[in-house]
Amino acid sequence: MRFLYPHLLWLLMLLPLLAVLRGRMGAAPALLFSSTSLVSSLARGKKTRPAALLSGMRLLVLALIILAAARPQQGNTTTEVQASGIDILLAVDVSGSMEAMDFTLNNQPVNRLEVVKKVVDEFISERPNDRIGLVAFGGRPYLVCPLTLDHDWLRKRLESLSIGMVEDGTAIGSAIGSGTNRLRDQDSKSRILILLTDGMNNSGRIPPLVAAEAAETLNIKVYTIGAGTRGEAPMPVTDPFGRKQIRMARVDIDEKTLTAVAEKTGAQYFRATDTKSLTRIYDEINRMETTTRTIKKFENYRELFPYLVLAALGLLALEIGGRRRQLP
Repeated sequence: MRFLYPHLLWLLMLLPLLAVLRGRMGAAPALLFSSTSLVSSLARGKKTRPAALLSGMRLLVLALIILAAARPQQGNTTTEVQASGIDILLAVDVSGSMEAMDFTLNNQPVNRLEVVKKVVDEFISERPNDRIGLVAFGGRPYLVCPLTLDHDWLRKRLESLSIGMVEDGTAIGSAIGSGTNRLRDQDSKSRILILLTDGMNNSGRIPPLVAAEAAETLNIKVYTIGAGTRGEAPMPVTDPFGRKQIRMARVDIDEKTLTAVAEKTGAQYFRATDTKSLTRIYDEINRMETTTRTIKKFENYRELFPYLVLAALGLLALEIGGRRRQLP
């Protein structure tokens, strides 16, 4: 609901002042007397309840007229937001090596996947107008969430990612092939695959470069991210007695292949060695792949002032009728 002329509502503030002045001056005389002694006793009395009610009705009539002049309107507003036309598929490595605890959250060491989930969630929130999907991969790719604008559902599916949810291994080529297959039939102006891994291709039937050639043919960009510190990383292991220990493990990322895949498709390769660098990488991709949105707004308003005018006329008729009844 809105008022077309809201500035007129200030006139309502004059009504209390008018009521005070009317009470001090009194109403205009209905009858004239030659001597005030005849009605001196009446002057000392208080205003009768019917008279006060009629005076209040007159003020209410004025209030309704002011409200009607301000033109109250009740309307419905519909807003349509069209998608940007950019489809993004996120491919996240969930192999056993993602358990390495070389990243931190809130100054506490955590495994790589937990940090990836947090950073990817922030990336999703920055692109509300894009269709985004999610693929997890280890020894094979697994579709976690198809391309969607329902980002609340997408975030829930992202949170469900866990290490070992598919067979262990690192099928980079198969993940690129699966992502390309999901994007190929989409009628969008831009299609992007963002693949994050911390290892080397050692599973699957499709070599990464062959998958990259297919993506290039379909005009799909493949951004690649290598996650993990260089050299060695702390890895939790379980000893024969069931106790968990942290041991240093060698980190091997095929940066040469990941770089070749990205360059072949017109994208870039990034290396994330800690939480801050991983955040910067997704921020940079977000800036490079700009998004637009189209907003259509429809408004339909219904005038309410006729109802107020009718109410004012009805009260005015009652007030006039009441005053006539008071006359002898």
